[in-house]
Amino acid sequence: MRIKKSTYYLLFGIPMKWCFLLFFILLAVAPKAQDLHFSQFYEAPLLRNPALAGLFEGDVRAQLVYRNQWGSVTTPYQTGSLNGEYKFAIGRGDDFVTAGLQVLWDKAGSVALNTTHLLPAVNYHKSMNADKNRYVSIGFIGGLVSRSLDRSKVTTNNQYDGFGYNGSLPDGETFATNYSYFDAGVGMSYNSSLGDSKDNNFFVGLAYHHFNRPINSFYQKLQHLPKWVASGGVRTTMGDFSYLTLNADFSMQGPFKELIGGAMYSYKFGDYAVPDYIVHVGGYLRWEDAIIPVVKLDYHPFSIGFSYDMNISQLRTSSQGRGGFELSLSYIGFLNTNGSTKDILRCPRF
Repeated sequence: MRIKKSTYYLLFGIPMKWCFLLFFILLAVAPKAQDLHFSQFYEAPLLRNPALAGLFEGDVRAQLVYRNQWGSVTTPYQTGSLNGEYKFAIGRGDDFVTAGLQVLWDKAGSVALNTTHLLPAVNYHKSMNADKNRYVSIGFIGGLVSRSLDRSKVTTNNQYDGFGYNGSLPDGETFATNYSYFDAGVGMSYNSSLGDSKDNNFFVGLAYHHFNRPINSFYQKLQHLPKWVASGGVRTTMGDFSYLTLNADFSMQGPFKELIGGAMYSYKFGDYAVPDYIVHVGGYLRWEDAIIPVVKLDYHPFSIGFSYDMNISQLRTSSQGRGGFELSLSYIGFLNTNGSTKDILRCPRF
């Protein structure tokens, strides 16, 4: 059980220990973005950056995430994400393309505010060397977003008659109960192996979401704020049977900022080359908002994960520290086709 010296080095010969230090220095920035988000953000890569599509070892991947939040404070906020990706080699097999689809839905608050996203995505991966273990990727995601609410559950000050709330009075407001718009985002990423082993790798990426600034309002013509997302991840072996994976995202959307990052330790059971199953344990921090313990089990080709937000923000008094839970399920596999990437590409493993 030994680790080659080369696995301690990243790009341009930077020692691994400095890369870990830089990773955690990122955890000193600031909070709170506007868009829907997940604590298991690594299980919804297209929402992070369309240029992260295809960064897995396989031809196809499907991921499902369900989030239930603030049930201890108010009507629970329920959010779900489903994404699918299909990756195939092109040309001589040096480059490849990933086509994907992101479906996102959310139900929030007592007025049943429903939001549904249907976003196709495409990502082109350009090989940067003959070993096919370094890639620059450019991705695009765009599609339809629809929003609606239950007008019968809306209450306004016009419905208070001096003695109390009177639901028979008109709400006195003029606004639509549903609308739709086109949304789009672009991104770039770079991923590479660390040293000679394909089990050690990293990626960095930058995405720009809502670049078309769609109108996003029931009442006024308010433009959706564009959002920048910087992402990074490192995976390094700690022996034949274990490895460590780090992930972080920093996003900026108008005056709002959010930073989330952390690590998971993974241990293989059975044969180290083809394990029977892999257990992952770890934790993440959403800066000034929540501490998030995570457990995950891989039983090839499926994975299941569970996380729980322990609230540390100013809402912890009302929530009693209970933020919400997430459940994730994923599938990754190869296809028996001529365009399969199996044994052709040295794909990163995240």
